[in-house]
Amino acid sequence: MLHYKTYPNPNSEEWVVFIHGAGGSSAVWYKQIKDFKEEYNLLLIDLRGHGKSANLSQAIYQKEYTFEDVTRDVIEVLDHLNMPPAHFMGVSLGTILARQLAEMQPERVKSLILAGAVTRLTIQSRVLVFLGNTFKKVIPYMWLYRLFAYVILPRKQHSESRNLFIREAKKLCQKEFIRWFKLTKDINPLLRYFKEVDIRIPTLYVMGDQDVMFLEPVKNIVKQHRNAMLKVLEQCGHVVNVERPQEFNQLSLAFLKGLN
Repeated sequence: MLHYKTYPNPNSEEWVVFIHGAGGSSAVWYKQIKDFKEEYNLLLIDLRGHGKSANLSQAIYQKEYTFEDVTRDVIEVLDHLNMPPAHFMGVSLGTILARQLAEMQPERVKSLILAGAVTRLTIQSRVLVFLGNTFKKVIPYMWLYRLFAYVILPRKQHSESRNLFIREAKKLCQKEFIRWFKLTKDINPLLRYFKEVDIRIPTLYVMGDQDVMFLEPVKNIVKQHRNAMLKVLEQCGHVVNVERPQEFNQLSLAFLKGLN
């Protein structure tokens, strides 16, 4: 089973589940814990091969990953904890997993908060994926990961989130990086399906105005989905919850309270 950590709140019956992105770990949520645990029960999960889930046997021996497989890992933790329907928060590639979970078991998902959401691969991101697939077996993965981090988070004010992801990515091995990178071939067909299907679950997208790779596709999808809304943080990049934690937390908590 994946490594997880809970923060129980005896005064609340509501849960928020946090899902990090590829190359990161649950450490990416460290600026959310204090504010959210005052209102909700929290569950933070390290995905297979990441953080303290790095040594799982299934992550070592399984040859190829799918988004469904990785999502089932999360569902296994929810089943183990007898988790009631909860609010799910994802960042970057973790937003795809949160959306996949809502597709597979919508009865578990009360709402979605998607930070730095990936809803379509733009031309720039497709070029990155092509370069990664071309060189992933011959170039040390950290060279590629650093390149991706600097392309997605290029500015000086992005340095904290960029360094956080680079530091956590160092815990991956080359084989694990390749397994996760191979998931990119499934992204566009999956995202195309997500765009076409409105699951009617209340969804908050929180994006940075400097997130040049992913902001515009989110604007388009919000126009089409009835229960989706978008908040854009100014002077902010891809990892909004790290770069602008106070604003991100306020927006997200207000969204959750507004559901009652």
